[in-house]
Amino acid sequence: MDGPPGGDLCSVCHGNFDTPCQANCSHWFCGNCIMLVWHHGSAVRPCKCPLCRRPITLLVPSRASSRQLNRPEVVEILRKVERYNRVFGGHSRSLLQRAQDLPFLLRRLLRELIDPDRSLPLVIRARVWIAMIMGAAYLFSPFDFIPEAIFGIAGLLDDFFVVLIVFFHVAAIYRSVLYRRHGGS
Repeated sequence: MDGPPGGDLCSVCHGNFDTPCQANCSHWFCGNCIMLVWHHGSAVRPCKCPLCRRPITLLVPSRASSRQLNRPEVVEILRKVERYNRVFGGHSRSLLQRAQDLPFLLRRLLRELIDPDRSLPLVIRARVWIAMIMGAAYLFSPFDFIPEAIFGIAGLLDDFFVVLIVFFHVAAIYRSVLYRRHGGS
């Protein structure tokens, strides 16, 4: 989905979405509402999601929001979202937060890889595919750091960690794309 679910309402203003933005926790908010939440709290720390209380380190406006640049209030909201992303989107975060962001980033990446109307740069597509192919090659190759034939179930752990590292790498690549697109330099 490139926009909030149909019939859903902003959890801050309880109204229809105006300039919808998706947070890294996958929740949708009006761009102005989430900026008000941030300004109400500390301006030096990222705001927390009003629904799940996770720190919001990346806000991604919907494509519909980006098409309304003829409205001055939308331009101002998108400028605030870009500033927010510039301040909080590029910082390294804990491993736990990276793991929590994985579903959001991988879902968006998959949609972008499949949708021919989206413009993911060829270099990024190549890096993602190479990482996934190399991870799959290791997973299905008979050579392992810890062979399953000798160590049984414990031997599957290295396969799990390699796949997890590939997912983290691919998510980091895509996060950098979103960061550059929506506020980063």
